[in-house]
Amino acid sequence: MDNESFQAITRYSPFIAWIHNISLNQQKYIKSKFKNLNLGHDVRYIMFIYDNPNCSQDDLANMFSQSKGNIAKVLKKLEDLGYVKRETNPQNRRKYMLNTTEKGKKLVPEFRKISKEWEKEVGITDSDEELKERIIEIAIRGMKLIEDN
Repeated sequence: MDNESFQAITRYSPFIAWIHNISLNQQKYIKSKFKNLNLGHDVRYIMFIYDNPNCSQDDLANMFSQSKGNIAKVLKKLEDLGYVKRETNPQNRRKYMLNTTEKGKKLVPEFRKISKEWEKEVGITDSDEELKERIIEIAIRGMKLIEDN
């Protein structure tokens, strides 16, 4: 590997470019393991819904910085594939509560296993917990900064 340039970023690229590169390459790896499911990075929405039962389309749009229209398309696809279900929210009949189906719930452990496999392959270890916490802190501050503006 050339130390000066790799996948269109260089050693002197902004730090965030490297974070983005890590994310993209993890998504490519996961997609290669789930080829037969035709999910790609949409599996992240299934994971969010699984971890946040009864969440809303707005929650997904905010979490992933996506338009409501884009989220609606993804949800339609995931619903058609049988991974998620939408139910009318009894407190607000104009909104839906999102949950994973049994099929979606079965996918979660496999996804987490492959994600851990990727982390191991790229050298992320248990000793990196402090670094992980710092990156999470930065991400949360970034989200709050956008919300406040």
